[in-house]
Amino acid sequence: MNLQLSIGITSNPRTWPILDGTVKPDGIDLIPTVLHPSELFWRQLHFAEFAVSEMSCSSFLIVIGHGDTRFVGLPIFTTRRFFHTSILVSRKSGIETPADLKGKRVGVPEYQQTAALWARGVLQHEFGIAAKDMEFWMERTPDRSHGGATGFKPPPGVVVHQIPADKSIGSMMLAGELDAVLHYLSGRNLVDRSRADLANHPDFKYLFADPIAEGVRFYRKTGLLPINHQAVVRRDVFEKEPWVALNLIKAFNRANDIANERRVEYVADHLAAGLLSGDAKTPLIHHGVKVNRKVIETIAQYSLEQALTPRLIRVEELYAPSALET
Repeated sequence: MNLQLSIGITSNPRTWPILDGTVKPDGIDLIPTVLHPSELFWRQLHFAEFAVSEMSCSSFLIVIGHGDTRFVGLPIFTTRRFFHTSILVSRKSGIETPADLKGKRVGVPEYQQTAALWARGVLQHEFGIAAKDMEFWMERTPDRSHGGATGFKPPPGVVVHQIPADKSIGSMMLAGELDAVLHYLSGRNLVDRSRADLANHPDFKYLFADPIAEGVRFYRKTGLLPINHQAVVRRDVFEKEPWVALNLIKAFNRANDIANERRVEYVADHLAAGLLSGDAKTPLIHHGVKVNRKVIETIAQYSLEQALTPRLIRVEELYAPSALET
């Protein structure tokens, strides 16, 4: 009889084959709960509800750094993005370049979240803008934040205000009380309060006029496609059934292959018409430690530099021993 495991998971093209049953891990029956990532990570960090779960890469680094051993990491990276390219700014703020963020009021759903960690890291390393150069306003309250479970405190020298419960990033941007937002979330869930559509509002624009071009520039220079979500298995499950780690990785690799095949099919006509260039058969997203070591080590370095972790977290501390050779 297969082992039954609950899984907290988000819905995206690389998880759909798992969710619809196209791919089933060997020896495991997954019982999925599909959630918005903000809510999923909050629930798992506070309550460890799921045997297997997607997890914020940043928050996982933090719990490991603080000696929280409830979870064992799996190098399954279900979402990746160039987060700095989606920074939104008010047209009235006078912000035209990253340098103009100095001294500005910047909204963020949660200071420690992975998207914000990457955005600040890129601003620092690519444009010389450090976290201490900005004034942050955080939307999530301690009882509804990931940091509420990890003991978050603002890093030394960085100003982080709490947005009042009767306001949100969206409402403060609309009221001119914020100049920019590092990462914006407006999807309904139990954690985030903002609902305004800032991206399509005439008073706001992206910091980078051509976000795609900036993402391409960054990738060509660094070779980094930032990781956002990874997977974890609860330690009590892993210690009893250590074989689940590689079986889950194999299943998500199969799901990833299916997602890539669908991507190739989707863009085939565009390639034939000359609307896109490049090799559509080359997958951009891979699971496993070996192919992702550089990006894992980079986010760990950013986390240390931004004082979210007290020391540099090694790759070997993050993942199941059997997964290190994947």
